[in-house]
Amino acid sequence: MAEIEIGRGKRGRQAYAFDDVAIVPSRRTRDPEEVSTHWQIDAYRFEIPLLAAPMDSVMSPATAIELGRAGGLGVLDLEGLWTRYDDPEPLLEEIAGLEEGKALNRLQEIYAAPVREDLIADRLREIRDAGVTVAGALSPPRVKRYHQAVIDAGVDLVVIRGTTVSAEHVSGRAEPLNLKQFIYELDVPVIVGGCATYQAALHLMRTGAAGVLVGFGGGSSHTTKSVLGLTVPMATAVADVAAARRDYLDESGGRYVHVIADGSIGRSGDIAKAIACGSDAVMVGSPLARATEAPGRGWHWGSEAHHADLPRGERVHVGTIGPLSEILGGPSYLADGSMNLVGALRRAMATTGYTEVKEFQRVEVTVLG
Repeated sequence: MAEIEIGRGKRGRQAYAFDDVAIVPSRRTRDPEEVSTHWQIDAYRFEIPLLAAPMDSVMSPATAIELGRAGGLGVLDLEGLWTRYDDPEPLLEEIAGLEEGKALNRLQEIYAAPVREDLIADRLREIRDAGVTVAGALSPPRVKRYHQAVIDAGVDLVVIRGTTVSAEHVSGRAEPLNLKQFIYELDVPVIVGGCATYQAALHLMRTGAAGVLVGFGGGSSHTTKSVLGLTVPMATAVADVAAARRDYLDESGGRYVHVIADGSIGRSGDIAKAIACGSDAVMVGSPLARATEAPGRGWHWGSEAHHADLPRGERVHVGTIGPLSEILGGPSYLADGSMNLVGALRRAMATTGYTEVKEFQRVEVTVLG
């Protein structure tokens, strides 16, 4: 891709967000009922290619169970309120009622409570007892400390999720996490990210990860662009990482690493575009935060919002539009892409003639404007 001259001393690539691209209909169409949206990572099969982001406004043990029964994967934040407090419901109610301008400081106070290993075990056991796939997320700095408690609790999938995760973290203060050795020694599949470039993704794939997260996550509640100057045009990022997956498949002799788009996915059309650009599944937050069952009660925030030193997120009001079942599978009474997410994906695939998610990755796309 050609570079653009920003100034005499700097050049950069042109990159595209999901809003900059569109899916092109083909000569063949299908019946939506004949379309399959299933995907499989390692030994775990899911009927819909959707993971819930590990955010306290989105996932509780109860909503993780409900999403699992609906065919998706709920990822619980193992450093969130559910592993810090015996009963976080009063605090969730308080957070929803905080005045504008006072929420950030109070979030920092609430999340200052320590993570408890006994609660990690209790929450994961609750999900496992319901008979659905168990997934929990840790941030890179806390993986070493809590991973054994997570494994002992019987987790099926471990997610290592940060603003950006590299396979070559350098630190002069402490011994960095050896991601390749860590993943090799675990007995469960690991999904790791975020990343945004071909090279970073290729290095993460070489660690043995079962899947990589593309993007920084938390799109609607993130302020990383304002605070750090970092942002990810997701259509280009997903396509770049999908290229890394293809090349790693050849390099490794056939090992397939799943690409999961994580960020800037607010509507059903974004899900279809993410897969069209090469992702196998998507991780979403704000679309599910609008469910009546969501712990955030119409408010949405991520772990970046309560960082003790440098918050890079905020509490945003997303409202409540209906139960999780209708947000996922309809019926929808809104025409803005916020409900019946899976039905919309089915129709997008059917309209372009594809019946499988992996096939839909080959659909033609065009750049708008």
